[in-house]
Amino acid sequence: MAMARRFNVCPHLRHALKSSLYSTPERNLMRPQGHRLFIYGAAGLLPYRTLYSFATNFSLSSSSMQNFAGSLAHRSSGLPVGSPFPQTLAFVGQHRSIFIQTQTTPNPLSLMFYPGKPVMEVGSADFPNSRAGMASPLAKALFRIDGVSRVFFGSDFVTITKAEDFDWDIIKPEVFAAIMDFYTSNQPLFYDAKVSSPPDTAIKEDDDETVAMIKELLETRIRPAVQDDGGDVEYFGFDPETGIVKLRMQGACSGCPSSSVTLKSGIQNMLMHYVPEVKGVEEVKDEGDADAVEGQGEM
Repeated sequence: MAMARRFNVCPHLRHALKSSLYSTPERNLMRPQGHRLFIYGAAGLLPYRTLYSFATNFSLSSSSMQNFAGSLAHRSSGLPVGSPFPQTLAFVGQHRSIFIQTQTTPNPLSLMFYPGKPVMEVGSADFPNSRAGMASPLAKALFRIDGVSRVFFGSDFVTITKAEDFDWDIIKPEVFAAIMDFYTSNQPLFYDAKVSSPPDTAIKEDDDETVAMIKELLETRIRPAVQDDGGDVEYFGFDPETGIVKLRMQGACSGCPSSSVTLKSGIQNMLMHYVPEVKGVEEVKDEGDADAVEGQGEM
């Protein structure tokens, strides 16, 4: 209710904001409905009131506030340059050029977020819990959101896995805000670049022919398909005596109801078909090691 009252105190700002949005190249994504302003995105229709409410965690310098006020005043005569307005509204001005798209995954508890910007330059990174997420400013911010249980970074997307008793309608706006804030903060993806390691499927000089073939299949055929579903596959090794390849599912694929089918019917069958030495695939479960980032790749 407090938000609603603060929302109504400045009709001039509301008019200026609408004028500002309509005068941008993205105006086809925005339109008012009745007395509320909506902004379209692939995730659905976001009301202006929602943007107003989930922007409360952002704070900007006074100079940024003045610049935003001046921008609005320039676009609309309805708001004098010196007019006061809530800080949270600067969120729209600072971030309106970032439109985050979402994509569902086979795992109903996981959702992919595409910020339209690179995430991992090489490889991927999996954060199975909040303590692992302490290695990354973005992951750390995402884990602050109630209901977020796992975070995964792909080349151009972030996969969020939620707890069963939380609704996406509540979580999504906060995820949008956290991602937008990160991309305007100029922070590195990791606090320490050494946390990341080279891709585990990189072929090394001491790899024998069988291991090299397994890694090549994982890198060129299997991982791209799994990444399309918001996850990844981490290679843990091959036992020549048993013929077993050890893999760990990451991101949306970890804990997914169909992950066992993917592992056995998809990955195992492909490896056994192309590499006769492979007799089966065994999944390595999360060990709950919260002191390290489970992933591969480097910034």
